Amino acid sequence: MPHLRADVALAVKRLQHRHHRALSAALAPLGLSLVQWDTLRHLHRNPDASLHALAELTFQTDQSFGSLAGRMVDRGLIERVPGPGRAVKHRLTDKGEHLRAAGQELVDQVFERSFEGLTAQQIDQLGDLLAAALDQKAVEPLPPPE
Repeated sequence: MPHLRADVALAVKRLQHRHHRALSAALAPLGLSLVQWDTLRHLHRNPDASLHALAELTFQTDQSFGSLAGRMVDRGLIERVPGPGRAVKHRLTDKGEHLRAAGQELVDQVFERSFEGLTAQQIDQLGDLLAAALDQKAVEPLPPPE
């Protein structure tokens, strides 16, 4: 029986929700929220990223990410450094890098358990299908009914 698109979309959302709960629980002993760890991960991959770039990467507004970054600076996880002009760049501190690496091990364990029922070929296929879906034109809202 074919899958309805709405059911597939709901399954993606449910998997995401399950991952968020499991990742939040796994990262809590490190004193990290999921969005804090995600920030550390993105800074590791994108050293010297701007506040705006990090906000986009972590699905935050510039304002909410600015507050988050301030708290992470206060905790010694990241630092702000001057960039060209008025730009401010962000970098991991040694403490931030240590927690990022420790968090990565926990995140990997969560995903290993989550996908243990799939073969490597199925995981590759799922990755390809999701990449193809994400490459599609952005979904525009429907006009209101008349």
